[in-house]
Formats: sequence, C-alpha cells, structure tokens
Amino acid sequence: MVKKNIPRHVGFIPDGNRRWAVSQGLRKEAGYAHGVNPGLLLLERCREYGISEVSIYGFTQDNTRRVTVQTIAFREACVKFAFEVARRGAALLVVGDETSVQFPDALKEFRQRRGSGMKVNFLVNYGWEWDLAGLGCGCLRSSDVSRMDLIVRWGGGRRLSGFLPVQSVYADFYIRDEYWPDFDIKHLDKALDWYNKQDRTLGG
Repeated sequence: MVKKNIPRHVGFIPDGNRRWAVSQGLRKEAGYAHGVNPGLLLLERCREYGISEVSIYGFTQDNTRRVTVQTIAFREACVKFAFEVARRGAALLVVGDETSVQFPDALKEFRQRRGSGMKVNFLVNYGWEWDLAGLGCGCLRSSDVSRMDLIVRWGGGRRLSGFLPVQSVYADFYIRDEYWPDFDIKHLDKALDWYNKQDRTLGG
C-alpha cells in the first residue's frame, strides 16, 4: 500500500464475539477473551502506519443488559486489554461512566489519559446519551477525543451503535463481514487502501 493518505484518527467497532463463539461450538461469553489479542495486533499495526489516535469500543451501557456471565466476561476482557495497552506504552484514556457498578474499578485510573505515544481511547461502559449529557456542564464527556477520519466495523453490521456520535460526524465507514476474533492484519490494510481512494471534501 502507498502511504500517501493515512488517517490521523481511526475508530474501531470490534463486533461479532458472541457469534464467533457459537460458530466454534463455545458458549457465547467465551468469545470476549478471544477478542483481546486481535485488538493488540490491530493497535501495533496502527502504530506501524503512523496513525496518531485510535478509538475502540469495549462495551456500551446497553451491553450491560446482557446476562451476568457475559457482562463479567466482557469486563474482564476489557481490563486485560487496557492494562496491556498501557504496558506497551500507549497514551490510554478510558471513556465511559465510571460512576456505574458496571465500570471496572481497575480502569478508573485511566479516566484521565496516562502514558505517551499513540493515543488510544477505549470506550468502556460508554453511552452516547451519557456523553452528550456532559454538554449541560459545558462540554462533551468525550471532549478529549478528536474527530475521527475513518471507522472500521467487523461483524457485518451497518450501524454506528452509538459510537462517539460527535466525533464520527464526517468519518468514512468501512465494513468487514468477518467476526472480530477472526481479525487479520490485512483487514486494516484493505480499510486504509479503501480510505485512500475516498473523496475527502468534508462537505466543501
């Protein structure tokens, strides 16, 4: 790929963990743990490309309505992922409602950005209504997250699912039908090739 138009900020929606688990003959909650290593591979590839900021969905406030065994599994997977991201030297910010019992206590220290290097915004117990409600106090609750250039979603869904609605306003949207645990580095390569061919006028 010719690196002539690399997006500055890319968002990722890693969907399909439960469907992947079922396809492998596993219980649905088993899929979340299998999504951790693909996320780490993805971030390393972003770093290689020189992408300066990444936002990635962990789980939403709506997701917490799932059965308890699943909510426990995705919270544990998010904690494991976040600490490994921090250990690898990224500038990690966890964005989500830390006042809820659904928010992992271990991640509260990352509600303020920590570290240096590539910015990683990890959405944990995030809700778009929670985010926009911050405007009543003067600013978005995700105000430290910049506008996205590109969003990549796995699992075949054609929707944003409440993913940073303000920052996604002019983002191009690229879909992969593969389930997230089947992530391949080539998925990102192809997404960036596709982005490179888009007409980025931003309404002008």
